[in-house]
Amino acid sequence: SDRGDYDLSQHRKFSGEKLDYLSSETNERFVPYVVEPSLGVDRLLLTLLVDAYEEEELEKDMRIVMRFHPLVAPVQVAVFPLSRQLSEGAKEVFNALTKLYHCEYDESGSIGKRYRRQDAIGTPFCVTYDFESKEDEAVTVRERDSMKQERVAIKDLKTYLGERLVF
Repeated sequence: SDRGDYDLSQHRKFSGEKLDYLSSETNERFVPYVVEPSLGVDRLLLTLLVDAYEEEELEKDMRIVMRFHPLVAPVQVAVFPLSRQLSEGAKEVFNALTKLYHCEYDESGSIGKRYRRQDAIGTPFCVTYDFESKEDEAVTVRERDSMKQERVAIKDLKTYLGERLVF
């Protein structure tokens, strides 16, 4: 918060000490303003949330997105099977990625609802294991901010995500 020169003026008044500043440019004396330097987890978290929160209008509905930087996102990668029949393959991908990133596995509801849930908590990347994944050994990676989807080989997935989840 901006406290002006109140704190230093009061301290000067009751301590009797000079707390003026002499400007080398104008040769003028003044009591500097003070910006409260307190910092706490609550202020940092509130700033992070306010900065990341966004409501985005799409063609048919509204999308709430938390645009966290990937390094501070509570979940960095979500892994989904397109169908519960594909759970085994999706869990293999999840187990490989969870060693490197903050991951979440989700197989409940439609794929669109799963994407929306992850957007709302700020997950930067969603990986979908689909019916073609077993044959072509690739998954679909959806990027949160652009909603673009890209097919990536499972063997290259760690490198692909590693290049995008950096500072």
